[in-house]
Amino acid sequence: MSRGRLLQCYGIVAGAVFVGIFASQSGASAAERKDTLGPDQRSSAERNWQVGLTPSYSSGNFGTGVTSQFVYVPLSIRRIFRDGDVTVVVPFVSVTSNGTATLVGGQPTPTLPGRCTKRSGTEIDTDKPECLALLNSNQGVTSGQKVTNSGLGDIIVRGRYYVLEEQDYLPLIAMTARIKVPTANASQGLGTGALDHGYGIEMSKLLKEKWIAFLDGGYNFIGNPDGRTLQNQYWFDVGGGYYVTRNFLLSAYYEEYRTLVADRVNIRDFFFAFNYKASAAWRFNGGVMVGVSNSAPDYGVSLGVSYRF
Repeated sequence: MSRGRLLQCYGIVAGAVFVGIFASQSGASAAERKDTLGPDQRSSAERNWQVGLTPSYSSGNFGTGVTSQFVYVPLSIRRIFRDGDVTVVVPFVSVTSNGTATLVGGQPTPTLPGRCTKRSGTEIDTDKPECLALLNSNQGVTSGQKVTNSGLGDIIVRGRYYVLEEQDYLPLIAMTARIKVPTANASQGLGTGALDHGYGIEMSKLLKEKWIAFLDGGYNFIGNPDGRTLQNQYWFDVGGGYYVTRNFLLSAYYEEYRTLVADRVNIRDFFFAFNYKASAAWRFNGGVMVGVSNSAPDYGVSLGVSYRF
């Protein structure tokens, strides 16, 4: 990593941490979307740390004739404040692919242009100079044969600050910031090898006593690997949930992310999740993802546990 990129990385990490520190200075609180249970589950002075592990597996061919598989095992350490939180995610990853897709912020994402695969979908079209350059760019792209590589993934630091507490006709609103530090080995196809950072907003609203609605969105500034140019990425999701009991939430979301390469369609999927609070300390979550565009994995599953102390 160059000195300039390293300084940029340090600066954005400091910004993300500042978001979380600032979140501790006022007096509201709310719970996170997807991996906790909603606005009624407030943090306490006694339990303001959380450690979690949520392994996931996903598979897809991303519009080619080659199926790629991804294992993502993130260890998360979260500091919970009265008005937000800061989380550091350190993942172990395993990628089986020919370089048509990789992990970007933990999400399987095609990074090879569609025009660079031959009609069979199993080989890189080396007759095109720009595609040959990708093959020779040390970015985990192979001539068509799948390989499996494993190791440390990209470390993620994210912060959240709740700007508005939910009221009668107003939703809970949180501002978010995150940085992806390029610690994954790009030459093995475990990441892009570039620094990303993003900013967004999360909203939720309880509807009567058992229903909850979600709407989230944001914009990610995607770093360009050496010799390649990737598009920045807007994203959004919309969904709803139902409290089967006060401690058991079922939810469903539609998610969409802008593609990183210009000649591919956006990543679109449906995500179905559950969250269960077993006690003040232990929480469990899981989900199933179904892709609905050829830039998304065909499917994915996850199951996780977290402990608050």
